[in-house]
Amino acid sequence: MKRVYFDNSATSRTDQAVIDAMLPFMKEHYGNPSSLHGFGREAKKAMDASRASVAKLINADPMEIVFTSGGTESDNLALKGFVFANKNKGKHIIISSIEHHAVLHTCEYLQKNGFEITYLPVDSDGIVHPETLEKAIRPDTILVSIMHANNEIGTIEPIGELAKIASSRSIAFHTDAVQTVGHVSIDVKSEGVSMLSMSAHKFYGPKGVGALYVRKGIRLEPLLHGGGHERGMRSSTENVPGIVGIGKASEIAMDEMKTEAEKLTRLRNMMIDGVLKKIPRSNLNGHRTKRLPNNANFRFDFIEGEGLVLRMDMRGFALSTGSACSTKSLEPSHVLIALGLKPEQAHGSLRISMGKDNLEEEVNQFIDALPEEVAKLREMSPYNEANPMVANEPWCSSEDHDHHETEVR
Repeated sequence: MKRVYFDNSATSRTDQAVIDAMLPFMKEHYGNPSSLHGFGREAKKAMDASRASVAKLINADPMEIVFTSGGTESDNLALKGFVFANKNKGKHIIISSIEHHAVLHTCEYLQKNGFEITYLPVDSDGIVHPETLEKAIRPDTILVSIMHANNEIGTIEPIGELAKIASSRSIAFHTDAVQTVGHVSIDVKSEGVSMLSMSAHKFYGPKGVGALYVRKGIRLEPLLHGGGHERGMRSSTENVPGIVGIGKASEIAMDEMKTEAEKLTRLRNMMIDGVLKKIPRSNLNGHRTKRLPNNANFRFDFIEGEGLVLRMDMRGFALSTGSACSTKSLEPSHVLIALGLKPEQAHGSLRISMGKDNLEEEVNQFIDALPEEVAKLREMSPYNEANPMVANEPWCSSEDHDHHETEVR
């Protein structure tokens, strides 16, 4: 049985060209970039070249790139580093209610340490509206953090508008762009963001390496203290092979991003139209068009997404119910609850996230296989349309389903 990987938002396959670029820095050029001898200088030169490639991908200056271990560390460094360095200016932080746990849990920690957090609501498509940010700003607000695109529902946020509001009030603006870097064009200068997080393994690079863009003039308190690496913002001997990998992945993304986005948008639309047409009482989570090119997130009445993931896995399709960081939790997705869904609806959701290797025939195979498995799960569930008490519940009314089908058409 051929297996089909539809979970690229969790992680992506490392591009062979990235692996080829990394290998010499594990075998021949293995020096410490802080060393003065030739081995060290070779490593330092490669690291500088990668820094320039990452910077070019988002239109930053190379010295504004700080290498980290990934998106979680980048988010932690941005939030903790900034507020601890600037707490004399205020202790109020604004984030959205649908942020990744790397931001949510960091803010929970900061709240325990004397900072105040405001969680902005989103609409039913997962969009943060600029006017809600305007109303939430206080005289003591020092930082706003809104993700560029949501990792579960794929909705892309208007970060340029949001960052402009923050900038007009001299407030720093951070965006978690882990899902968008390498897939969607980003220009940190035109968007006006102060800090931006990214992770290599989301765009065909290696796991365990990421970066934080820090605009010139932004002060951060380091989380790690030691030898003063990365201009004192991130001490620790650099992961040179990984840094070479994120640099190569950035170069490939600059060459392939446009054509990949066009292809994946076409496949995504095929999938959305096919699933909603073939499966009764199915709905799309997130905005129909303002979403990642590769993301489709559905919910199905009367079933649980976990069971559907397992059944589809037996059919050869690798899928998820949401964030890979929270799939072991029995709690409904905080993202879907923030959209206004009830727990029963949130538990019936499925995320498909495609990559550049996926083919149209795989999408068609998926559309053919999914209705059968949804039907089987509905037959086994006591919580189904045949139960009149359940069928009359307002959360699963046909009125709600009809609204979403009309929106897609």
